[in-house]
Amino acid sequence: MNTPDAQRPRSELLRRTVLVLVSVVIGLGLIEIGVRASTWTWLFAWPNYVLDARKVLAETDNGRSVHDPRLGYRPRPGYAATGVTIDGDGLRTTGVAPAGGKAPILAVGDSFTFGEEVADGESWPADLQRLTGRRVLNGGVSGYGFDQIVLRAEALAPLYRPGAIVVAFIADDIRRTEMRRLWSADKPYFDPEGDGLTLRNVPVPPRAPPETTLTFWQHTIGYSYAFDFLMRRLGLLHDWFGDHVRVHKEGTGERIACRLTARLAELQKQGDAPVLLVATYDPVVWDDPKFAAEQRRLTAGLLDCARRNGLATLDTYEALAATPRPRDLYVLWHMNAAGNALIARLVAGALGDKGN
Repeated sequence: MNTPDAQRPRSELLRRTVLVLVSVVIGLGLIEIGVRASTWTWLFAWPNYVLDARKVLAETDNGRSVHDPRLGYRPRPGYAATGVTIDGDGLRTTGVAPAGGKAPILAVGDSFTFGEEVADGESWPADLQRLTGRRVLNGGVSGYGFDQIVLRAEALAPLYRPGAIVVAFIADDIRRTEMRRLWSADKPYFDPEGDGLTLRNVPVPPRAPPETTLTFWQHTIGYSYAFDFLMRRLGLLHDWFGDHVRVHKEGTGERIACRLTARLAELQKQGDAPVLLVATYDPVVWDDPKFAAEQRRLTAGLLDCARRNGLATLDTYEALAATPRPRDLYVLWHMNAAGNALIARLVAGALGDKGN
């Protein structure tokens, strides 16, 4: 039987626990108010920062892209904005097509191929067109994983019957093959089965409304400006704001991407058009040696797989590293006009006289 004296320690513990929790809440509240007061504007506006970011992303992507049941999404035909023009076929403009009867060069890849942060004429496919005097089709799509890049090549090659196909990637595209959703957009993905691959999540579902994608913590802490400020300082907004759904454990993408080069080899055989696999690099490679080592390991592994499957390859790292300041070849995240011009020269040199 509990006596009043026996119950007293328990009630004291409960009281102290409540006091600690109340103190923590008050402390966090004061920090929140203090950080907001430092900006003044956010002292009177209390949005959910995660939801706002996803709404902006959805609005931007829905304006520039259309849903594709096999690829997830693709550029919207006829879209035009300052510096960005998508033609009626859903390809980014590369300028006036050169005269001549040679078959075009098809370029596919992610945002580095599309040419984010630069104008139409400053993407590397546009530079490649000027260098070679052949029409270059810019089939790059921002945000694509290596799986989507290969599927995009398979979709476009039969339509245009190119004389050569350039497939460009960054190492992160390999990681993206482990996902079924990236940046709030569902995507196709492959399961390794036996010695091959099985395509999943096709038809790809349309983009979900942003308000339905938040986790419990994003629904709650997402209103905190102080937490948002901290995540920005730590460089963790990619995962906090991003809506990514993983289906494969980390590292599986290397195996998937390697097997996808066999599909590119088959595309090369069917279309009688040489495929050139090109490794490009994001700017963090030049800021973080540890990150760079891992990115180069991933890149080398995929290029080795491609060569074993009979594909030509190009690693742009040494040429980029040989410039006085490689970091100066970027705008913020993507390459600037000078960086894209260098990539185009390297690709033109690797292609040589290949193609019809």
